[in-house]
Amino acid sequence: MTRPRNDTFLRAIHQEPTEYTPIWLMRQAGRYLPEYCETRKRAGSFLQLCKNPALACEVTLQPLARYDLDAAILFSDILTVPDAMGLGLYFTEGEGPKFERPLRHEWEIRDLTAPDPFEHLRYVMDAVAEIRRALDNSLPLIGFSGSPYTLACYMIEGASSSDYRHVKTMLYDRPDLMHRILSVTADAVIAYLNAQIESGAQAVMIFDSWGGGLSAAAYREFSLQYMQRIVAGLIKVHDGERVPSIVFTKGGGLWLESIADCGCDAVGLDWTIDIGEARRRVGHKVALQGNIDPNVLFAAPEKIALEAQKVLDSYGSINTGHVFNLGHGISQFTSPAHVATLVETVHRYSRILRQNK
Repeated sequence: MTRPRNDTFLRAIHQEPTEYTPIWLMRQAGRYLPEYCETRKRAGSFLQLCKNPALACEVTLQPLARYDLDAAILFSDILTVPDAMGLGLYFTEGEGPKFERPLRHEWEIRDLTAPDPFEHLRYVMDAVAEIRRALDNSLPLIGFSGSPYTLACYMIEGASSSDYRHVKTMLYDRPDLMHRILSVTADAVIAYLNAQIESGAQAVMIFDSWGGGLSAAAYREFSLQYMQRIVAGLIKVHDGERVPSIVFTKGGGLWLESIADCGCDAVGLDWTIDIGEARRRVGHKVALQGNIDPNVLFAAPEKIALEAQKVLDSYGSINTGHVFNLGHGISQFTSPAHVATLVETVHRYSRILRQNK
C-alpha cells in the first residue's frame, strides 16, 4: 500500500521533512457547515447520522471539498464504545449526550465487558472503509476514540457534568471499581482502534477531553497509564505503512513530558501552552499537534491570520514535526469563511518560514 498522494500530515507526524505545515481541524465536519446541517437533517438525528456509513462518509468529505486540508478524520462520536457496552446512548436537543443506564452499582461494573468492534460497532468500520474508498488515496484518514477516563466520565455520570462528582467520588472512595471500568474500557478502545486500522484508518487519535481536570497523581493513575496501555496495544504497521498515534489531553500541558513518554508518535496540545515551549520541553521525542484557540476563529480574518502566524513563529522554522490544529474542537458558531482564512494562512506562511530558514 502506497502513501496518499498528499502525505504531508503523515510525514509531519513521523517527523519527516515537509514543504509546509499540514493542517486539519478537530470537528472539521460539523455544525458550522451548512451542508453538514442539511445532511444531519436528512439523517433524522445525530446518532442516526453516526450509524449510517454512507452519510458518515458524506459529512467526513464535506470539509475537504471546501478547504485544502491535509487529512480527513472519521465522522463518529467518542461515545459509540460505551453505547456498544449496553449503556443506552441517546441525545437530547440542546443538552448533549446522555446514557439511560449509567454505571453506579458494583454489580453493573463487575459485569462490564468489552464489545467486539466488528460485531457491535460494524457501522463504524463500514464507514471507515467507505471513506477510504471515497478518498481514493488522496489524503490520509484519521480514526479516533475517547480515552478510558473521558469515556468513564460519561459512563458514570450519565451525561456531561460541571464537577464530575460521581466520577471523582468513585475514584477516591472505590478506586477498585474505577480501575475495573478503566481496564475494560481500555481493552475496548484497543480493539476498537485496531479494527479501525484494519478497516482503513491510517492514523489514530485518543481524545482525553476530561483528563486535565484530575490532580497530577490521579492523572497518571487513572488516565495516562491507560492511554499508555492502549498505545502499546495498537497495530503499528498495516499494509506496509506505519500507523501513527496521537494522544490529546485537554489541559494536559502540566504533564507534557509524561505524555510524550507514553509511546505515542504525537502529542496534541490545547491553547494554554506555548508550542515553542512545548517543543523545547519534549525535543524531538514526539511530533506536536496544535494549538490555536478555537475562539480565534470568531475574530476578523486579519486577526485570524496574525494569530496563526504567532503559533507558526513560536514553533519556528523547523520543517518537520508540527501538525497545525485547533487547541480543541471548532465551534458550531464559526464562520466557514474564517476557516478558509486559517487554512490558507497556515499553508502560505509556513512555506515562507521554510524559505527564510
